[in-house]
Amino acid sequence: MSDAITQLEHLYREVAPALLAYFRRQPTLGPTAEDLVQDTFVRAIRGFPRLRQSVSPRAYLFGIARHVTIDALRAHRPTAELQIEPPAAEAAPDDERVFAMRAAIAALPEPQRETLQLKLQQELTYEEIAEVLAIPVGTVRSRLHHAIAQLREVLNPALPAARSSPTQSP
Repeated sequence: MSDAITQLEHLYREVAPALLAYFRRQPTLGPTAEDLVQDTFVRAIRGFPRLRQSVSPRAYLFGIARHVTIDALRAHRPTAELQIEPPAAEAAPDDERVFAMRAAIAALPEPQRETLQLKLQQELTYEEIAEVLAIPVGTVRSRLHHAIAQLREVLNPALPAARSSPTQSP
């Protein structure tokens, strides 16, 4: 039993800061982020045999965190529309390109945006993302490919046209 406690303590020290950041990125969940991290670990303890058998305990915890997020968002359905833009204090140092990138990412379809955020913000591998989202690795690759293609198209519309235009020979 002490081995299990030691393993959980190690996982908590290693993964809790990333989970906290994950929850704080949700506008409506930020104030309760610490509670949601605790809820994630409570659920992990309840399913400890599955956590131990997981190929990536970090990905397993992010999978639980994803379900905790869904449950928390259902419980705290806002009455007003959510703000997509970051607060003004955060936006001040951003230049126009970063602001445009954030807006383009926010406009992505939810499956693509969630997959992209797990890759970029949490730095999960394709296999870990597949485990978190309970989808095949090929689907992760496809979602990331389409997300990046859509971001390129939105952020630099001349780029695809330049690539597809035939070169003229003299």
